[in-house]
Amino acid sequence: MKKLIPRKLINIYHMALAFLANVFYGFPSRKIKVIGVTGTNGKTTTIMMITKILEEAPSTSSGQGTKVAMASTIRFKIGEKEWINRTKFTTMSSWAIQKFFRDAVKAGCEYMMLETSSHSLDQNRIWGINFKVGVVTNVTREHLDYHKTMERYREIKLKLFRKIQVAVVNLDMENPEQFLDCGAEKKYGYTLKNLNARPEAQNFFQDVEIIEAKDIKLGISGTSFKVKGAEINLNLPGGFNLENAMAAICTGLAEGISLPVIKNALEKIKIIPGRLESVENNKGLNIIIDYAVTPDSLEKLYSLILKFKSHPERSEGSRDSSLALGMTPKVISVFGSCGERDRGKRPIMGQIVSANADLIILTNEDPYEEDPMQIINEISKGIQNKIENKNFWKILDRREAIKKALQLAEAGDFVIVTGKGAEETMAVGKKRIPWNDKKVIIEELRNL
Repeated sequence: MKKLIPRKLINIYHMALAFLANVFYGFPSRKIKVIGVTGTNGKTTTIMMITKILEEAPSTSSGQGTKVAMASTIRFKIGEKEWINRTKFTTMSSWAIQKFFRDAVKAGCEYMMLETSSHSLDQNRIWGINFKVGVVTNVTREHLDYHKTMERYREIKLKLFRKIQVAVVNLDMENPEQFLDCGAEKKYGYTLKNLNARPEAQNFFQDVEIIEAKDIKLGISGTSFKVKGAEINLNLPGGFNLENAMAAICTGLAEGISLPVIKNALEKIKIIPGRLESVENNKGLNIIIDYAVTPDSLEKLYSLILKFKSHPERSEGSRDSSLALGMTPKVISVFGSCGERDRGKRPIMGQIVSANADLIILTNEDPYEEDPMQIINEISKGIQNKIENKNFWKILDRREAIKKALQLAEAGDFVIVTGKGAEETMAVGKKRIPWNDKKVIIEELRNL
């Protein structure tokens, strides 16, 4: 029934709800500094990094750490209170958002960190929120079932930048100038590349404060780099995590936080749940959980995994017995694709994983009301150089798929489980079934 209603009418309905929610709760976003983070990938990690930086910074009112509220895909936070996001929404309904804002203001929070999805922007769910800072991490293929074209997807993301005081933009993304062409009083651009080699940088970025990462050293267990002469040792590997850190650094600088405080905060972060998270074990396996649900995120993830594979250092809990025996570690992939979402990306994801993994197990992943086997079959169209039931399997039951991967794995191998990250539920039809990849992996490890 919902699909028969024109989207314009649905968006008007959401705007009306947002207006009522703002009035009911007294426009709470006007009483707190709001930082919105949008983008296809990296929003959750960036949000958590900025939150940590703000909490480390002394409050202007108390001199102690700043009190912060946060709403992200994986968790909520108001001051010291933290709880898991079980809604499966990146951005909540307008009514829930405004209540959350009201509660944060009552708790004395100075900042609100809000992960802002393209759906919430298009549907006016965030209408009435007074954003101070807008951050965009990147825009790559996703949600084309909803937005239809990449041009429309970018246009919706741009809505966050209409009325902000500070803009923070990834200069290494495609067409960053679209997001910098806004009325923000301060504009920050971050880059991992030499902008002097890019002719457009001489003209368009003149009014932008450019923050560049230099002397970058990408390692298996972390990344070191310099910003304005200060060396920062990030405990999270991968260029994508460096990009997320740069977005957080720019936001901190825009809010007047010193580089030593920013450095100290970032270096305290040891893990982002469900994002390149290792599962310790006594089997000598390198088990990694990651949210990666887009072609771009999968490409970046597997590029990093192949570096792990070729490097003598291993993740915690693993052993190098395979190397000692002269064996090459295998990469075993367990993944699927979300139902009722961009179907066009499914074979692309299959192609990317088949190019990087030795063994593949396709499985169920939030099918909603779509036929889960149809989803798996559409992914399999992109899988190349694999033979079904030899080095490629279709196992609908996600637990059985994980079990199969662990049974196939030998010491030193990499088991990569993607698509769910730290989520606590799986959407099957209209039901929300309790599910957590890490818990299931630990349970199946015990049963081996």
